[in-house]
Amino acid sequence: MTRPAATPPSDAAEDEEFQGLPPLPSGTRNYMTPQGHRQMRAELMNLLDVERPKVVETVSWAAKNGDRSENGDYLYGKKRLREIDRRIRHLTRRLDIAEVADPSVHHGRDQVFFGATVTYADTGGQEHTVTIKGIDESDSLRGEISWISPVARALLKAREGDEVTLMTPAGLQRLEVIEVRYPAPGEPA
Repeated sequence: MTRPAATPPSDAAEDEEFQGLPPLPSGTRNYMTPQGHRQMRAELMNLLDVERPKVVETVSWAAKNGDRSENGDYLYGKKRLREIDRRIRHLTRRLDIAEVADPSVHHGRDQVFFGATVTYADTGGQEHTVTIKGIDESDSLRGEISWISPVARALLKAREGDEVTLMTPAGLQRLEVIEVRYPAPGEPA
């Protein structure tokens, strides 16, 4: 029996894999804070206006220097150019589908929505503080989690004092929402 040939990954899937980011779940929106959107847009503009032209100039110069197969500047430049172009495609795609959601509109509320900074206690009583952000802007080292993460999904729509359940590899865990904060209008998220 002959097996069908494996289909190569699409550019989008390849770009997601390259970036180390999980793809957005099908049918969901790409929520971002205004600050995250500005940072992503600034990165795109820097790649288009600064980085790419520099690398193109280097590759062009290196190509004029003869044998390209042994020319380190040329080979490295072409590789770097592919990486930049891949990142540009990724950023462009994500910005095209971005839905900017300003968390400050919820300032003063006690219910968890996108952009909230939530302090919760786990089953063992240990407190954690996380800020729910977009998939492209979250940074776990700074206490930011993606809105599609299991913890965020468990916390969304809960109020201060509520208990929610979270399924973990170790089993079901109860989380108690202690505090919900949002940035004030005009304050960065």
